[in-house]
Amino acid sequence: MRLTMPLIALVVALLLVASQAVYTVDQTKYAIRFQLGEIVDINDHAGLYFKLPLVQNVRFFDRRNLLLENSDVDRVVTSEKTPLEVDFVVLWRITDVKQYYVAVQGNEDAARARLSQTVRSNLAEEFNKSTMHEAISTGRERIMTETRQKADQDARNIGVEVVDVRLRRLALPADVTGPVYARMESERRRVANELRSLGAAESEKIRADADRQRQVILADAYRQAQKIKGEGDGRASAIYAAAYGQSPEFFAFYRSLEAYKSSFRRNDVMVLEPSGEFFNYFRQSGSGRGAAPRAPAK
Repeated sequence: MRLTMPLIALVVALLLVASQAVYTVDQTKYAIRFQLGEIVDINDHAGLYFKLPLVQNVRFFDRRNLLLENSDVDRVVTSEKTPLEVDFVVLWRITDVKQYYVAVQGNEDAARARLSQTVRSNLAEEFNKSTMHEAISTGRERIMTETRQKADQDARNIGVEVVDVRLRRLALPADVTGPVYARMESERRRVANELRSLGAAESEKIRADADRQRQVILADAYRQAQKIKGEGDGRASAIYAAAYGQSPEFFAFYRSLEAYKSSFRRNDVMVLEPSGEFFNYFRQSGSGRGAAPRAPAK
């Protein structure tokens, strides 16, 4: 019994020492083994490894993509001196764990501060070279690409890689939104007035052309009408002449009846001599011109 307790204590001590001599590295981690504060080994593959207990220690660092979110909205200026509010996110990862430890002592917050400062300065530089239209639409992808490449060059100095830079928010500041919208409204109004002027000019042109065509059509119609009317008058005159030649007396009688019809239906007062030529067919002489025309023989 006296020997059992010391033996058990010795076994426990040996197990503790053995557990301190073994460590595992996960596939998502880097491992740096230190001896008295100095780097003696780097393990970047998953597996089981050994170290000297009490003398050596191990620190682990994440090898996966890490997210950096901008804590504050940045204010940048375009080439047109238009201010914009920018919010971004950065994907980064450790590529050289030894350089990373030497540069920032393995402090992730220090690495994030370094990356944030680099991305901010490069992003502001790219926006300063772009117009507002490019920053919002056509040049947005180029700005992010250029910013990532420049930030990555600086990040290599601390053993990390900038995987991607993305703009999460891009907007006008509240103090300039009103004037910008007013300027946009004024520009749209100018364009609208210009289009209205062009439309009015085109309308007048169309109306003038339509009036010209109308005059041409009316003139042509009048010419055709006069031609047809002249032809009709000619044929009517020929018919009248032919009819007059067949029975001059009857034609004179018919013309007198037409004159009576046109004259007597008026309400005007006419003073005429009864023996005049106008009342020739009212006289009942029975002979000469005063005699009523006889019906033609059948």
